[in-house]
Amino acid sequence: MSTNTIVLIVIVAIVAVLLVAAIAWVARNKRTQHHRVEAGDIRDKAAEQSHKVGQREALAEETAAKARAAQAEADASAAHATGLQHQAQIGRSDAASARDEVNQEFDRADKIDPDTHFDDTSRPDSTNRRPARDASTGKQGPPAMPTTR
Repeated sequence: MSTNTIVLIVIVAIVAVLLVAAIAWVARNKRTQHHRVEAGDIRDKAAEQSHKVGQREALAEETAAKARAAQAEADASAAHATGLQHQAQIGRSDAASARDEVNQEFDRADKIDPDTHFDDTSRPDSTNRRPARDASTGKQGPPAMPTTR
C-alpha cells in the first residue's frame, strides 16, 4: 500500500469518526432539548394542578371553619338549654312549694269555714279539695292547679 492510500484511509477514518461524533452530539442535543420541553410541559400541568389543589385546600379549610363554628354554636345552644332546664327545675320546685302553701291555706280555710263539708280521707289528691262552685254561697272557687310529682 502506498503512503497516499494509507493517508487517505486515515483521513477517511478520521472524517468518519468526526461524522459519527457530530451525529451523536446532535442527537444528544436534540434529545436534551426534547427532555427540556417535556419537563416544561409537566411543570405547566403541575402548576395548573397545584392551583386546583390550592382551591380544594382552601375549600376544605373553609368547611372545617364552618364545622368549628357550627360546633361552637351547638355547644352554646346546649349550654343555654342546660341553663334553661336548670331554671325550669327551680321554677317547678318554687311552684310546687307555692302550691303546697296555697293548698295549706285552702285546708285552713276549709277548717274554718262552717259551710265546707269535706272529708279529708275521701280525697287524697290536693287538687280535688275545693269544689268548683260552693253550693251554699253560689260563689266560684279558685281553679285547682295540678301538683308536680
